[in-house]
Amino acid sequence: MSQMERLRAIMARLRGPDGCPWDREQTLGTLGTFVIEESYEVLEAIASGSVAQLREELGDLLFQIVFQARVAEERGDFDLEDVMRSIGDKIVRRHPHVFGDGRLSSAEQVLAQWERIKGEERRGAPDASVFAGVPVALPALLKALRISTKAGRVGFDWPDVDSLLVKVEEELLELRHALGQGDPEGVGEELGDLLFTIANVARQAGVDPEGALQAANRKFQARFRYVEDRLRQEGLRPAPEHRARMEALWQEAKTALRRTSPDRISPSGGISGSAPPRARRKAASGSLRAASSDTRPGSPPGARDRPGRLPKAPERSRR
Repeated sequence: MSQMERLRAIMARLRGPDGCPWDREQTLGTLGTFVIEESYEVLEAIASGSVAQLREELGDLLFQIVFQARVAEERGDFDLEDVMRSIGDKIVRRHPHVFGDGRLSSAEQVLAQWERIKGEERRGAPDASVFAGVPVALPALLKALRISTKAGRVGFDWPDVDSLLVKVEEELLELRHALGQGDPEGVGEELGDLLFTIANVARQAGVDPEGALQAANRKFQARFRYVEDRLRQEGLRPAPEHRARMEALWQEAKTALRRTSPDRISPSGGISGSAPPRARRKAASGSLRAASSDTRPGSPPGARDRPGRLPKAPERSRR
């Protein structure tokens, strides 16, 4: 018996008449949030660099797939064999240069062919847009990356990063104008345009904007926790009247944490072909010029700290 067959047998036993009451109660609807949670934990494991943790979390994610396939099988919809057959057929169909007579020599050609084949598959579908398949509930920053990637693969894109940086400056001016007008709706619109453009800068540079922002979040939290600890040692608490002391401790934290932190790496590379390999290589070489950075409002940009552990999804009862 293969390990996949064993896992399916375990799942069948859990859902059987003499199985686990909790497992037997679950539906496709109740299991949905666990897929999200386990996906986040896989990302956390990747960021941690722990092979053992990654193996465990991939197993948890696989179990959710087996679980949902079992529920669907009981409903008479499909089973795990159908799932594996479907994805196998799709991957073969979308890689004619590997499984057929075609030949491609670059990743860019592969991505263009992938989008062309997907377009052919969508013909006659209710939604034939290039954006079909982009989840509605995808986090906004990641969604900006995905939709701009799809538009770029069919030729609708800025020519290079420099042109995008000009666009960033343009959006900043429009945001300043909206702020000056005291127009909350206009500020929201211009801020959204600015964030979307910055996501495109990241894409063109070969950097995952979600990973970059998560790294900045972790860095800010680590430094402010340092400030809190030092204040506590002095018998103080964070408060507006201690602003000057907090600022001094923030500068101290930048030096102290840089000295004790592991080597930093760029949060790039995990963006599913969203930028050409050339851009990813350029971004990677640029990250080696890291010095120091500050994530407070108004602080100058600098190097990105090493992505550590991603925030875990909210705790809930699960297997």
